[in-house]
Amino acid sequence: MEYRIEKDTLGEMKVPADKLWAAQTQRSKENFPIGTEKMPLEVIKAFAILKKSAALSNYNLGKLSKEKADAIAKAADEVIEEKLTDHFPLVVWQTGSGTQSNMNTNEVIANRGNQILQETGSEERLHPNDDVNMSQSSNDTFPTALHVAGVIAVEDHLLPSLRTLKETFQQKSEQFDSIIKIGRTHLQDATPLTLGQEISGWYRMLEKSEKMVEESISYLKELAIGGTAVGTGINAHPEFGDRVAAEISKITGKTFTSAQNKFHALTSHDEVVYAHGALKALAADLMKIANDVRWLASGPRCGIGEITIPANEPGSSIMPGKVNPTQSEAMTMVVSQVMGNDATIGFAASQGNFELNVFKPVIIYNFLQSARILADSMKAFNDKCAVGIEPNLEKIQENVQNSLMLVTALNPHIGYENAAKIAKYAHQEGLTLKEAALQLDLLTEEQFDKVVKPENMISPSV
Repeated sequence: MEYRIEKDTLGEMKVPADKLWAAQTQRSKENFPIGTEKMPLEVIKAFAILKKSAALSNYNLGKLSKEKADAIAKAADEVIEEKLTDHFPLVVWQTGSGTQSNMNTNEVIANRGNQILQETGSEERLHPNDDVNMSQSSNDTFPTALHVAGVIAVEDHLLPSLRTLKETFQQKSEQFDSIIKIGRTHLQDATPLTLGQEISGWYRMLEKSEKMVEESISYLKELAIGGTAVGTGINAHPEFGDRVAAEISKITGKTFTSAQNKFHALTSHDEVVYAHGALKALAADLMKIANDVRWLASGPRCGIGEITIPANEPGSSIMPGKVNPTQSEAMTMVVSQVMGNDATIGFAASQGNFELNVFKPVIIYNFLQSARILADSMKAFNDKCAVGIEPNLEKIQENVQNSLMLVTALNPHIGYENAAKIAKYAHQEGLTLKEAALQLDLLTEEQFDKVVKPENMISPSV
């Protein structure tokens, strides 16, 4: 491999000749050989959006020449377009402020920007600190990139997947609203409801989760940029933070603002904890939905079997013909990971000391992973499972007729204790509820048939 020599304030470093990074990136690459978890591409692209916005703002404030600003913007666009991804090698497990990823971005954009300047015949040259990082510190740029990446991940990927699954459940709820089935509480038989009513609960979970996620993500739209090193804004123009937020808003099509208090923005990540809490609430609902689906589809002959789901792949390497609820299993594993990520984010966010929190990379790594796998699993669950849910009418009817809990309809007519006698006697003797009621001489056949009607038990009664 061919190398070139790059310099920083600590001296010279050998850098692969075909890479755009420089000395500080190389030092981080060599100093932190920890794990395989790379800084997420979403963060790198958010950094590029930030660097472009900062360059344009510094130009408009008279601090940066047009040639330099244009070169930074063009190089940043190439990062955003994923043309330079191979030049971002750093792992998550680095300095807790994300300084090395900030410098990785500065170095790549500076070197690519200098190539652009040379191609145009300009004599201007970019410096990673003095130009690309002008008016900035890692301490305000990394949390800014963190928020931008988080908002994009949630609004552009997670929420669309959530809405699609929600709409599927709304359609299924309406489609199956007349199918009466037995309800279950404590995993035991309960009173009837319709399959549509049951699925409407899943729909409402996602509807509420959608609102909670939307509300929580609004807090991530406040950006730390303009705070520089400790929140005072040293070396930055007083208007810099507001101008950069406005430029980021133009590029992303989302409304970002500069945080009102930069001392808070650098050292606290309560907004991320709160937003991920909404993702955890969504995950909790998805766990319930996925479990309901696989229980209701269990069988096909020896389980509940009240619904059928698509057979996507063989379920066993030894049992021929077996088909498993794999989409439910994938989703519940995703939920398990999200719950763990929430614990990591909460602990990491609690570790701010004085003017800075130095757990930023692990916070955004876990947040983005949660957003990504929740979005992906909801899309897969919708496309490969939810849209194919169908009722097993024969099994549903059988379970309704065999349920002892239809006896609940008799409470207002013969009292709770007499109704309980019928249920217990029917269970002990292997009788139907009607047979038990007649043998106990608590009701006539006509009275029983008039009262015990499942279709009258699926809504409030007068």
